[in-house]
Amino acid sequence: MNLAEYKDVYVFAEQRGGKLQNVALELLGKARELADANNEKVVAMLLGKDIKNLAQTLIEHGADKVLVVDNELLKDYMTEPYTEAITQIITEQKPSIMLIGATTIGRDLGPRVSARNRTGLTADATKLEISDDEAHEFRMTRPAFGGNLMATILCKNNRPQMSTVRPGVMQKMAADATRKGEIVDYNVTFDEKKIARVKLVKTVKEEKTVTDISEAKILVSGGRGVGTKDGFGKLQALATELGGEVSSSRAMVDAGVMEQSRQVGQTGKTVRPALYLACGISGAIQHLAGMEESELIIAINKDKFAPIFSVADLGIVGDLHKIVPMLTERLKTMQK
Repeated sequence: MNLAEYKDVYVFAEQRGGKLQNVALELLGKARELADANNEKVVAMLLGKDIKNLAQTLIEHGADKVLVVDNELLKDYMTEPYTEAITQIITEQKPSIMLIGATTIGRDLGPRVSARNRTGLTADATKLEISDDEAHEFRMTRPAFGGNLMATILCKNNRPQMSTVRPGVMQKMAADATRKGEIVDYNVTFDEKKIARVKLVKTVKEEKTVTDISEAKILVSGGRGVGTKDGFGKLQALATELGGEVSSSRAMVDAGVMEQSRQVGQTGKTVRPALYLACGISGAIQHLAGMEESELIIAINKDKFAPIFSVADLGIVGDLHKIVPMLTERLKTMQK
């Protein structure tokens, strides 16, 4: 493999039902930073059916070029046709770096693509950077050993250098309608025999009855110190007054008190709200990995030595079961 032939940062621009996923735009923001460090281009791979209208949005958010693979076989996500399409792009275009969102689709697609192309894959990276030395190495950092340390991974001998990144970890660029880019209709040849082995019988869409916590601007989050559903009721009352949502640490999910969809952390969701109110959360590194990029962090904990205070902008040492209701009542009074 001649590594010198491989260049540019490629992003799998995930779309579902003709709607771009936020993680695609977030990855473009990071790809722009990586490409600029190496004087390279950002290329978005847009796969699906009748989705060319989404290409301009990708350019506005940082892409220099968009490869549009429009085919009936790509209308709904299926592992084999999507893997074939991306593998053909890799073979012909030779990208140096490839980023994929760690969604349900990305977690299925990423390993298959890396295996098909005999290269490595760093899953759930929390930091991506180009080294500032002469080597200009692509460094991928992720939690290891249960989140107790951070490992920086290099892929020196194979290309592309691949990584998946969870939604909410990276920040998307503000849309710039003046950006110019190239939109290419990219033709892919499929092996119909391989694709015919698996067929999509039915798509069942889950109805969302609650707001996705990764999209919330204000989160009131509870940990082991909250203890019970009644305790989370106090957090819900405060969240209602603030116009926010309730989230949780893994401990409360494991205890069956909160749903997994409400979990923040390494094994939950990565959030970046304007306000993160951590109540009764000790601040294990696994939890901090999912919320430390919040704009304002306020922590309430009885233990003044709790690790959560190391990342908090404001800390309150005390009993959350007394403090949270007091805050709620004070907010009600202020709004009258």
